[in-house]
Amino acid sequence: MPDDFSIDADWNALYVDGEWTDSAGDDAVAVEDPSTREAVTEVPAGVEADVDAAYEAAAAAQTEWADQPPARREEAVQEFLGALQAHSDEIVELLAREAGGSRIMGETSVQIAADHAAEAATLTRRMKGEHADSNIPGKENVVERGPKGVVTVISPWNFPLNLSMRAVAPAIAAGNAVVLKPATNTPITGGLLFGKLFEEVGLPDGVLNVVTGRGSDIGDRVAGHPESDVVAFTGSTSVGRQVAATAAENLAVPTMELGGNNPFVVTADADLDRALDAASFGSFVHQGQVCISINRHIVHEDVYDEYVDRLAERAASLPAGSVHDDQTVVGPIIDESQRDEMLGYVEETVEAGATLETGGETVPVDGVDDSLVVAPTVLSGVTNDMAAACNEHFGPIAPVIPFSDLDEAVEIANDTEYGLSSAVHAGDLGVAKDVADRLETGHVHINDQPINDEAHVPFSGTKASGMGSYNSDAFLDEITETKWVSIQREPREYPF
Repeated sequence: MPDDFSIDADWNALYVDGEWTDSAGDDAVAVEDPSTREAVTEVPAGVEADVDAAYEAAAAAQTEWADQPPARREEAVQEFLGALQAHSDEIVELLAREAGGSRIMGETSVQIAADHAAEAATLTRRMKGEHADSNIPGKENVVERGPKGVVTVISPWNFPLNLSMRAVAPAIAAGNAVVLKPATNTPITGGLLFGKLFEEVGLPDGVLNVVTGRGSDIGDRVAGHPESDVVAFTGSTSVGRQVAATAAENLAVPTMELGGNNPFVVTADADLDRALDAASFGSFVHQGQVCISINRHIVHEDVYDEYVDRLAERAASLPAGSVHDDQTVVGPIIDESQRDEMLGYVEETVEAGATLETGGETVPVDGVDDSLVVAPTVLSGVTNDMAAACNEHFGPIAPVIPFSDLDEAVEIANDTEYGLSSAVHAGDLGVAKDVADRLETGHVHINDQPINDEAHVPFSGTKASGMGSYNSDAFLDEITETKWVSIQREPREYPF
């Protein structure tokens, strides 16, 4: 495949065993630019034979890769990081064309992906075992740590670059081989791009394999392949349950980051300027298409009216439209089904008694008959059981729920099946920490918003938001296994 990282390159090939190959099938999947609604390229619609070939290559390459010195595996990831940064401008443009990402989203994605690659490179020197004393005289216990084998990565469409990176780079650094299945909407930035970058830096054949295609065609085979030892999945809870169950049939380790319904609690003494800065970013960045974005604003009744008015004013002022305009902050939703679902939640919520303060409609885009851009939306008078609040709306929608005391705020925040991220704003940090301790989420951010990801800090969810952990040593535990080796150095006495 030519050394071209633009959307105009030929992306119609799979990356298997170090080669760009045609699919065993004869179908293709069109990639649509969400801003223009135009098909901009196509990728192979992989079939089960392609999946089998990818796992065969991964299994064959993994042992030799695991035997490489830590410095060699570190070097491979460091060189990949260099290639990522060298092509960052092209990658930001790819994210705009394929994922509908604004420049803010694209640059943030590259920054976070680079952070994950840099952290992954250090894992090779942290794969340490341990020595343990024995209860048996003359025995020595050694615990060794090694790679699991083949890691399956199934990545989502919303932040395809960094959410693929956080699994692919650590898995390779730890000595595993990888089969990467990107989302159908974002097969390049979530998948084929990784093949090009790792090919550029000379990763050995078969260590990374990328198969594109429809989840309905190959998803079960990818999640349940007998050569897979770990399945790292990011996506909805409903799909994640199926993926985890399929993986478990082969006793593969499921590492799942799933849905969220993230609360943003604002107390009566909070600094409203800071809270609204955080609220605007946390609700509307990348059109709210973030698993850890704010889903519900839970605001004390004493400041509720002012908060709603000011949030609605900010929302209405955000430039919304095509991301090919550099001034755009709120771009298009990924596709029609996602757009229609979130607008349906808004309509149901208004019908249930909430007030539409601003938004709730699509924004026209020049030259586009059926725009995917949804205006930043603020809803007041919301209760926790209304559609935009009780569902993960995954859009630029801000339902604002009032509360009278902190016990009620915590009760509202925790009244969901999800437990991914959350945030609390309060003037008294002690109060904020008390609230944070009571929130049933994998991470809580005080006087900030819930969209945070740092590669050296564990990232996990509770309840229906997932199982297992990403980032740093937490993910290293998922993709490696320990082996107990005992050495009986002196003759041992047995009872018979």
